[in-house]
Amino acid sequence: MNRIYLDNAATTALDPKVLEAMMPYLTTHFGNPSSIYSYGRETRLAVENARKTVAKLLNAHPAEIFFTSGGTEASNTAINASVNDLGCGHIITSPLEHHATLHTVEHLAKTGKVKLSYVRVLENGHIDMADLENLLATSTQKTLVTLMHANNEIGNITDINAVGELCKKYKAVFHCDTVQTVGHFPIDLRNTPVHFITGAGHKFHGPKGVGILYVNENIKINPFIHGGSQERNMRAGTENLYGIVGFAKALELATAGFEEDRRYINSIRLYMMDELLKHIKDVSFNGDTLGNSLYTVLSVGFPKTEKSEMLLFSLDMNNICASGGSACTSGADAGSHVIRAINNDPNRVTVRFSFSKLNTKEEVDLVVNKLAELV
Repeated sequence: MNRIYLDNAATTALDPKVLEAMMPYLTTHFGNPSSIYSYGRETRLAVENARKTVAKLLNAHPAEIFFTSGGTEASNTAINASVNDLGCGHIITSPLEHHATLHTVEHLAKTGKVKLSYVRVLENGHIDMADLENLLATSTQKTLVTLMHANNEIGNITDINAVGELCKKYKAVFHCDTVQTVGHFPIDLRNTPVHFITGAGHKFHGPKGVGILYVNENIKINPFIHGGSQERNMRAGTENLYGIVGFAKALELATAGFEEDRRYINSIRLYMMDELLKHIKDVSFNGDTLGNSLYTVLSVGFPKTEKSEMLLFSLDMNNICASGGSACTSGADAGSHVIRAINNDPNRVTVRFSFSKLNTKEEVDLVVNKLAELV
C-alpha cells in the first residue's frame, strides 16, 4: 500500500506554488534583510511585502504582524508579555490547550508570578462560558484569558467573539491560539475583540519554522528575544526570509480556496465517519464532531482490545500516518491530556485522523478496511 497521510493537523505537505515563491530566496536573493546595500534592500522589501499580504488577508495593520519561528514561540511571547509588560497577575485557561500554552502558564504559576485558574469544560469538549464569566467576575487581579480557537486534538471550535466580549467587559487581556484556524477559516482581526493571535505556516501547506504573532495596536509589549533590531525591535535574530515569503504565499492560496477546500475536506471527514460506523463495531467520536468543529479533524475512539492497544504502531506498519492526539507529544507515551479531560475512559483507544485537500475517499476506504482488520 502506498503511504496514506491522515495527520494534517500535525503538519501539511508544502504546496508546490509555495515552494516556487520561496525558491528565489533560497538561491539568488540571499541578502540579509538588515543589510543596507541592494541585496539587503531587495530581501527587506520581500519581508515587508509578505507582512502587508498577511495583514490584508487577516484584516489587520501591517504594524500588528510579527514573524516568529512558529506558533509555540508566538504563544510564549504573548503570554509572557501579558504578565511581564501588561501586568496580568491572574491567568484563566482550559485543560484542553496545546502544551505551548499549558506548559507556559504552568511555569509562570510554579514560579509564583501568577495565579492560575482552569475554566470548566463541558462533556462535549466546549468551554463552559458561564464558568468563564464567573472566573472573570470574581478575579481580583488584572487577568489574561488564553483559550484556543480550535482544539488540535478533537477539533472543537470556541466562539472567540463571545470570549473576547467577556474579556472586554471585565477588562481582561485575551490571547487566542489560532494555529489550527489561520489558513483554514476567515479571520477578521479588525472586528474580533482579541489582543493576540498566533499562526504557523506548516498547518496550511506552507513551510515549517515560520509563524506569526498578531499584537493589537492598542497594546505595547517588550521583546521576548533580545540581541538585534529585527521585526521593528520586537524579535531579535536574522529573519527566516524564505519562510516568511512562503508563509504569505501559503496564506494567500489558502484564503483564495477557503470555501472549496472546506466543502471538499469536510466531505472526506464525514465520509470517514459514516464508513467507520458501518464497518467497525462500538466506534465513537470525541468532541462536538457534528456541531461546532474543525472540518479537518476527526477524533475516533475504538474499543480497547489486545490488538487495538497497538493501533498506531499497526497503522504505521501499514503505511498509514495518524496520531494518538497531538503529534507534538505522540512520542512521549503520556496519553492525551485533552481526551483525559473530557472522557477518561480506560477502555477506549483514541486515534486522531486529520485531513487536507490532498486526501481522497479512496484513501479513506483503504484505511477503514485496514482498521477493521486491526481493531
